[in-house]
Amino acid sequence: MPDIDDPLVAKWEQWYRERPDYVARMIDRSRRYLYYVVVEVEKRNMPLEIALLPMVESAFNPQAVSVARAAGMWQFMPSTGTHYGLQQNFWFDSRRDVLAATDGALNYLQKLYGDFNDWQLALASYNWGEGNVSRAVAKNQKAGLPGNYANLKMPDETRNYLPKLQAVKNIVRDPEKYSLDLTDIPDAPYFAVVKLDRKIDVKVAAQLAEMSLEEFQYLNPQHNRPVIAGADAFTVLLPIDKAELFAAKLQLTNQPLVSWQAYRVQNGETLNQVAAKFRMEVEALRAVNGIGAKAKVAGGHTLLVPTQGPADTAADTLSKAVFTTVPQGRTFYYRVQRGDTLPSIAARYGVTATDLRRWNDLVQNQVAIGKTLRITSDLAPSGKVRRAAGTPPKRAAAPVAKQAAGSSTKKAATPSVKNTGGTPTKQVTVTPGKQPSSKAPTKNDKAASTRKTPAVAKSGTGRGA
Repeated sequence: MPDIDDPLVAKWEQWYRERPDYVARMIDRSRRYLYYVVVEVEKRNMPLEIALLPMVESAFNPQAVSVARAAGMWQFMPSTGTHYGLQQNFWFDSRRDVLAATDGALNYLQKLYGDFNDWQLALASYNWGEGNVSRAVAKNQKAGLPGNYANLKMPDETRNYLPKLQAVKNIVRDPEKYSLDLTDIPDAPYFAVVKLDRKIDVKVAAQLAEMSLEEFQYLNPQHNRPVIAGADAFTVLLPIDKAELFAAKLQLTNQPLVSWQAYRVQNGETLNQVAAKFRMEVEALRAVNGIGAKAKVAGGHTLLVPTQGPADTAADTLSKAVFTTVPQGRTFYYRVQRGDTLPSIAARYGVTATDLRRWNDLVQNQVAIGKTLRITSDLAPSGKVRRAAGTPPKRAAAPVAKQAAGSSTKKAATPSVKNTGGTPTKQVTVTPGKQPSSKAPTKNDKAASTRKTPAVAKSGTGRGA
């Protein structure tokens, strides 16, 4: 991808130069994920600086959530995430899944490059939307102007997007020029992939891996609840030196793996009453189930509560129950158009088809053209929508991610890749009654051992600082 040389690049270089501690935190966080992202980018023959894009998007913080509800280190909006296979439900949000979101983001970027045959326009589209970029290009061409990135009229955020990435690239290339000390990024995998087919508390999983809960959640931020559930099989990431230990201890442990169960709210029962029944603070009950302070729960809704029986029985209730998210936001009214489906409408509002059926007393996903649906969501979609009073459509400006807790500052030497002979991430499969098996990387999986690993930085919007 060609370098950009304009005053905006110098502006962002200076911005990073003036914040050495900030840059150090970015690098420290990136050490967990960067090797994996670089390997995936190289597999697809994409420009290597694409691996730095999470620094601009989220400072490589997979727990980042923007004010516009973009989530994860690649900052997927709900509808775009759904389109690229990133599930978002009661149990997990795959936009925060390091592996799934990376695959989705690279698929999306490759699609955008196929649309424009230009990586700068592809990146502008990732930030601004391909429809906006296409219209800007067409407008320039109609006026006899060049249709490249430098000549398009675009929002300030998009105009600064590529210069930020270029500034990061320049700093990585020559940090001494900017008086920055950057830690080494080892050219070896940080984590291993562990596959499970058993439900397990997040806290118990961290204990078995002999990790702090915070570090476990940095590698596995996609789980919305204190128990890993919601699928027949689960994938967790663990530091590569912890994976075999975790698998062995999981096979040998006698401690309960699950301390949560499903509970169906009775008609007329309040959250305060449920909390008292299970000896919880009502605030904790709301937090565990993702229920806002003002949201109400109707009879028949399923809640996650502490178990009062054997762990096996608790896990069984989680398998049989149907959990749905509780609406948090505003009420919209949408009139069904030709070609609409319940899943496509749900994706626009960041909810599920199950939610739509429940709110509108529907028994199937087919819905008649012209029918008005009631939708509760804190996401106002683009397009013409009939809305309830007091809910004007609004698109947030520059997303601001939540600061990652516990990020530390390290001072070290100029960055260089340590060739430790590392191989791509291995997989460990854990099945009840069987010894854990390790899957070594195949020949086709091996990455180049002389790879130059990029690192550092992010936008000036404050995301993930």
